[in-house]
Amino acid sequence: MDCAFCKIASGEIPSKKAYEDDEILAFYDLQPQAPVHILLIPKKHIGSATEITPENSAIVAHIFEVAARLAKEKKLDGGYRIVCNVGADGGQTVPHLHFHLLGGRSMKWPPG
Repeated sequence: MDCAFCKIASGEIPSKKAYEDDEILAFYDLQPQAPVHILLIPKKHIGSATEITPENSAIVAHIFEVAARLAKEKKLDGGYRIVCNVGADGGQTVPHLHFHLLGGRSMKWPPG
């Protein structure tokens, strides 16, 4: 499989890590859209949110737990946004489940 995020998770492609454990990796986005822009991914390949099943859904809860911890560490006390794009029409550019943690500025709605 030629998945950029799988290669980042395995260390084949370097990243600036914000958090890592056996199941997930959080790293800083190369094209940040906010002062804090961290991507959170499962290390095991899941293509998108459409592939979440009862067998793999616990990883999403773990990702949100880590996102909350990172938001606290980054002092995003005024709030933050967590985004998960799904499919080409949803803006997903890498076919690997990932969540964007965005903060450090006021977020507008709709995002654009």
